[in-house]
Amino acid sequence: MFEIKRICCIGAGYVGGPTCSVIAHMCPEIRVTVVDVNESRIKAWNSDTLPIYEPGLKEVVESCRERNLFFSTDIDSAIKDADLVFISVLSNPEFLAEGTAVRDLKEPDRVLIGGDETPEGQRAIRALSAVYERWVPKSRIITTNTWSSELSKLAANAFLAQRISSINSISALCEATGADVEEVARAIGMDQRIGNKFLKASVGFGGSCFQKDVLNLVYLCEALNLPEVASYWQQVIDMNEYQRRRFACRIIDCLFNTVTGKKIALLGFSFKKDTGDTRESSSIYISKYLMDEGAKLHIFDPKVLKEQIIQDLSHPSISEDNPERVTSGPYDACKGAHALVICTEWDMFKELDYEKIYAQMLKPAFIFDGRRVLDHLHAKLQNIGFQIETIGKKVTTARIPFTPPAGIPRILLNEPPAKKAKI
Repeated sequence: MFEIKRICCIGAGYVGGPTCSVIAHMCPEIRVTVVDVNESRIKAWNSDTLPIYEPGLKEVVESCRERNLFFSTDIDSAIKDADLVFISVLSNPEFLAEGTAVRDLKEPDRVLIGGDETPEGQRAIRALSAVYERWVPKSRIITTNTWSSELSKLAANAFLAQRISSINSISALCEATGADVEEVARAIGMDQRIGNKFLKASVGFGGSCFQKDVLNLVYLCEALNLPEVASYWQQVIDMNEYQRRRFACRIIDCLFNTVTGKKIALLGFSFKKDTGDTRESSSIYISKYLMDEGAKLHIFDPKVLKEQIIQDLSHPSISEDNPERVTSGPYDACKGAHALVICTEWDMFKELDYEKIYAQMLKPAFIFDGRRVLDHLHAKLQNIGFQIETIGKKVTTARIPFTPPAGIPRILLNEPPAKKAKI
C-alpha cells in the first residue's frame, strides 16, 4: 500500500491549522506543510503569537514546528512535493468543536473519510486511513462514498443546531409560564433517548459551521425540489435569529423602553468560550440591534482582539455607528453603565467582583445574563441591588414600575430594526 510521507494542507485557518498541527504532532515521521495566501497569517503561525486561540494548540505547534510541521506561502511547491493534499483529494470533513479542537483531534469520536468508488478513490481512502490509524482506533474510522461523507457533515451540524433552537424555543415558553428552562432541560436530558448534550438555552448559536451547514442543507433541498424539507431546516435558522432579537427586545423593554444614549457593557464577543472566533457570533447581532436603537456599547472579551471587534461591528450590514468602544477589562466596560449584558460564557465572568461593579454602575443597575453563567449568584446579586434578567427563567419578580408613553417605537421581533440616522 502507498505510504504517505508528505502532507500539504491548503488553508491555515481554524480547521487547517489545528488539524495539521495535531497530525504532525501524532505522526513525527510525516512532514506536514500548511500553506495559505495570507502572508500575515502564516507569519503569525511561525511566531510566538498564533493567529487563533485554542486551548493546548500553542504547545502542540511548538513541539513540532520546524521539525516536521511547516507554515508557508509557497503553495505550488508544497502541492508539488506532497503525497496527499487536504481539501483536493478526498472528502475528510472535520467534526471539531472550537474550544476543544485539540482534544477532539487527539481523541476523536470518529474520523470520516469519503472518496470515489473507483480503484484510485479507494487507494486514496486507504492511504489517508493509514495516517489516522497511527493514533485513532480503526473502529472509529468510517469510510464512505463522497456524498455520504459530505451529507454526514451537514446533517451532524444541522442536528446539533436543531437541538439548540429547540431548547431556545422552550426558553421563551418558560419565561411566559414561570418554568425554568434549566430544570426542563435537565429533566428531558435524563431521558436516554434524548440525552443532555446541546440543551443549553442561550442567546443563540454562532460560529462558522452551524448556520453555514444548515443553509447549505436548505439550498441543497431547494435545488433538488424538496421544498418541505428545506422549509423544515430553515426554521432552525429562523428560531436562532428570533432568540437573538427577543433578547435584545428584553434589554430595551427593561431599560424603560429606550436605550438611546445609554451606556451598556457587553461582556463576551466570541461565539463561545475558549476561542477567539467571532464568526456569526450572537454578540454581533445583539450589538447591532442595540446600536441601531442608539445604545452606547462598551465591549470586553478576554480573547478577541479589539481590531476584530471593530471590524465585525463596522461591516455595512451591521451598523453605521462608531464601534470604537472596546475596553481592556470588564470593570472599565461596566463603569457608568446602565446595564451589563453577558453574551459569552467565559468562566471569568463568574468570578468578577460584582459589588465593585454595582458601585460603579448607574442605578437601577441591570444584569442581562444571556448564557446562564450567573445562576448560582442570583440571590447574592439581588442582595447587592441588581435587577437580574436571564434566559428561560423569571428572576426579578418586581421591577421598578414604568408606564411607557404612547408612540415609543419598538424593535420588532419579526424583522431587524431600522438603522437610526446619524447626527
